This record gives sequence, C-alpha cells and structure tokens, in this order.
Amino acid sequence: MSNSILVINSGSSSIKFSVFEDPQQDNPKIVGLAERLGTPEALLSWRVEDQDKQSLAIANADHGATLKQLMLTLKEAGIQPEQLNAVGHRVVHGGEKFAESVVVTPDIFAQIEQCNHLAPLHNPANLLGIKTLMDLYPAIPQIAVFDTAFHQSLSAKQFLYAVPYELYQDHGVRRYGFHGTSHRYVVQKAAQQLNLPLEDSAFISAHLGNGCSATAILNGKSVDTTMGMTPLEGLVMGTRSGDVDPSLHEFLANRLNLDLHQVTELLNKKSGLLGLSGLSNDMRTLSEAAASGNQQAQLAIDVFCFRLAKSIAALTVSLGRLDALIFTGGIGENAFPIRAQVLNELTVLGFNLDPELNRNHGRSNHGLITTSDSTKAVVVNTNEEWMIAQDCQNLVPN
Repeated sequence: MSNSILVINSGSSSIKFSVFEDPQQDNPKIVGLAERLGTPEALLSWRVEDQDKQSLAIANADHGATLKQLMLTLKEAGIQPEQLNAVGHRVVHGGEKFAESVVVTPDIFAQIEQCNHLAPLHNPANLLGIKTLMDLYPAIPQIAVFDTAFHQSLSAKQFLYAVPYELYQDHGVRRYGFHGTSHRYVVQKAAQQLNLPLEDSAFISAHLGNGCSATAILNGKSVDTTMGMTPLEGLVMGTRSGDVDPSLHEFLANRLNLDLHQVTELLNKKSGLLGLSGLSNDMRTLSEAAASGNQQAQLAIDVFCFRLAKSIAALTVSLGRLDALIFTGGIGENAFPIRAQVLNELTVLGFNLDPELNRNHGRSNHGLITTSDSTKAVVVNTNEEWMIAQDCQNLVPN
C-alpha cells in the first residue's frame, strides 16, 4: 500500500494542492493550483516533478467539480485514489478547540464549523474542501491542520485583550495567532541547521509574505505572536494595515461615510504596502521602484522594516534570551535588502550582518547571514505543505 499524502489548501476561489509520495521526503511529486473558481476563466495548473507545467481550462467549475477534475489529473499522473494514505487540509482557524492536527470525523467537522465566525472568509472554504473529498472518497482519512493550533501554548497574559473578561468567556475574544504551521516547521529546521536542541532554544520566527507575522518560540513552543484574533493585527503586510488605533474605525466611518464592513475591508485589502506606496503590495515591485527614486515606495519599505524590527524587539520579552532570528516566507527568504534593513534597526539586540552571506541567503553557511560574533540570524525556506504531510503521516501511519 502506498503512503502518498495529498495536501489541500482550499480558499474561497482557489485550491492549492501537492502530493508527497514519501512523506519523509520534503519534495512533492506534484504541485498545482486551481484559480478563479466559479468564473469563465477558471484554470487548473500543475507540474509533475521536473516536467513542464500543464494547464487545463475548467470554465465555471466550483470546488466540487474542481476537486473531481483534480483527482482525475492525479490519476493521469499515476496517483490513484486508493494509493492515498490521507488528505491533509489547511484550516485557518481552530479557535481554542484545537491545539493540534486531527483526523476529521463528523463530530470534528461540526466543531470546526463552530469556529467559522472567527474566520468567515477562510474556514467555510477550508471545510468545503474537506466535505467534498469526504463525500467523494469516504475511505480516505481527511486530516485538519490548523494555522492557530501552534499558538494554543500562549498563556492568558499573552493572549488576552484588556476588554471586559466576559467577552473572552462568552465570545472567544482573544489573540489566536496564525501562520502556525510555517512557524512550527521553520523553528524545527533552524534548530537542526544551527545544531541547537529544540527543547532548550529561544527563537523568533518572522514569516514575511503578503501576510506577515512574527512569533516568539521558547523550547519549541509558541509563547507570543503578532497576529491576534484575526490576521489583521500586528505587522505591516501586503494589503493589511497591521496595528492601528482602534478608534480609526469610527474616525473613518464618520469622515468617509463608510460602514464598519467597508472600513475593515479598507484595512484588510487596501492598506499595508499597497496603501502606503499607492503602487503595489509586492515587495519586489516596491524595491525596484524605490531603487529608481520612488520616494513613496521607499517610505512603504521603511515603515514595513521599522514596524517589524520594533515587534521583534518586543517579542524578546517573552523569551528572556535570543538564540536566533529566523527569516522565512517569500520576502523573508528572498529579499536580502529587507533583511539587511531590519537587522540594521536591531543593533540593540547585537545583530551584525555579513553582507555576502545575506546576499546569498545564507546558503553557504547553514542559512546564517550574520557574522561569527553576532546574535544569529538565519534564513529558512518554509514548507507548510510538507509539515501538513508529516502530521498526516503521524496521525494515519501506513
């Protein structure tokens, strides 16, 4: 029997997927994306190992039709449904109910549904992927892997807001944190690369992509993080504002004649790097523009780096010491000028950048981008999909 794992990230209008033939190996056999679902332009694209990318038009396909076509595509690539040991699903919000990944039963499915109000844009789409594959292939175990689970180790003083306590008791108003699967993966990898015991370590992980969060991780457990009840809190991101004065909602509602939903939409989708620069949410575009003299693009980068550095310094309070800072995510792994600017803001923590190692993303030195006499900073390429596959393998051994 094969121990192949299918990993699914089902969004509101897209489905990312990958297949790991051997979950012990972190390189997938197949990776793909179905996008613009429900529109005439819906498209399924995939690549098998080192072969050329292939695409198939799936006009107006919904999630159900897309997943059926996806399974046919896997068959053509030599992966039969009966060869799948499990399907792992990224689920954004597990609330306080889930501190680890779980095999989905009807009861578990209902418990995840009860968290939908905490992530109304994400959880229903995640659950749609689970339900569709449960209905299509009831014999294949479906595993839910939660973005929030890794942060359930936060203590009350770290997760509570200073609002009436009954809002937490009755409505679950608290900080949950996100990107947990990525932070969990990179801290394990960083400990290996630096030859540090995970159970006696103090890391800060900065996951920097279109969404950004930083997490303090002590002895392998999350003890503080920048995202809160929703992914809007914390760092400056591609289109999200991160932290703002809570009264800004009322101010904008009054001044611009917006309702609460419209203000929240503005802070989620029109702010961050995009809002500050007036140009793009993509750090590559902004870096090129700044290099060409675009002062607003440079301003967006400066705010991004300063706010990140400030948050990293604050996270050290929960650690007591810092063994290493981890950069990961699309920006963290690839944007060496951004890493340099952030570390330059953090000389108080003893960082001393090695420009050549940084330019090469630490590839020649176990990910390290700092000098030998510096507090360590390391680049680690995240692999959330493989972490999900690992959880599946642990929950459903072959």
